[in-house]
Amino acid sequence: MDIQIIKPQDQAIGEFDGGKIKEQKPIGFPREGSLINRLGPLFYWAWASSQEPAEIDLHPHQGFEIITYVIKGKGYHRDTLGTESVVSEGGAQLMQTGSGVYHGEALKEPTEAFQIWFEPHLSQAVKRTPTYAQYNSDDFPVFVKDGMKIKTVLGNDSPMKIVTDAAMWDVSIPNGTEYTYRLLPNRTLAGLAIRGGGTVSPDTTGSTRFEHKDFVVVQTDEGGEVKINASEKELRIFIIDIPSQVDYPLFRKQR
Repeated sequence: MDIQIIKPQDQAIGEFDGGKIKEQKPIGFPREGSLINRLGPLFYWAWASSQEPAEIDLHPHQGFEIITYVIKGKGYHRDTLGTESVVSEGGAQLMQTGSGVYHGEALKEPTEAFQIWFEPHLSQAVKRTPTYAQYNSDDFPVFVKDGMKIKTVLGNDSPMKIVTDAAMWDVSIPNGTEYTYRLLPNRTLAGLAIRGGGTVSPDTTGSTRFEHKDFVVVQTDEGGEVKINASEKELRIFIIDIPSQVDYPLFRKQR
């Protein structure tokens, strides 16, 4: 089992609307400087925040399945399908962009959010009609035990379904508590620590420390348990499980 800790300085950064929206990108676009270029079908991951009103004008997407998850505040969305929506804290929107759609985004109050792109088989995806779906925070199942909170955003019994093989959880772990995740063979677990830090360890011996804002990547051929512990204060980590490889051609990013 291989564990990598990608520090913020080895992740990409970006901004929109004259710097009003700032982004840390564990997985960025080409030439943005992120050490991790992609993980299987996980194509892009941006952690965005704004402390003042900001806007991104209408722009096109095609093929990719794009999830925006609101951590704090509200996200405002409009698109050429005729959609106008507001996603509140803990909610998400899903664009399956198919044959193509334009959308615009706005942040009208202090807001923090993820935008994550998954790559299905693009030659098939571009033949599908584009769709938009919105989910409120209480639409997602939450499991609570011993102060630990595990919210299933994608996969298992979540109402949000995509074509790409992927699952996501928003996990809060109290200090001194251990979260155990069973990673299947030939899978990758990617986690971004958005509050606090901790340690990650395989089911054997030894552990690796990570800090707030670090990107944690665990890969395995054989499978096994991954243990995540909070240290000093509550850890909030967003984790994604994807196949390490897929059986269809992936879009080639030009570095």
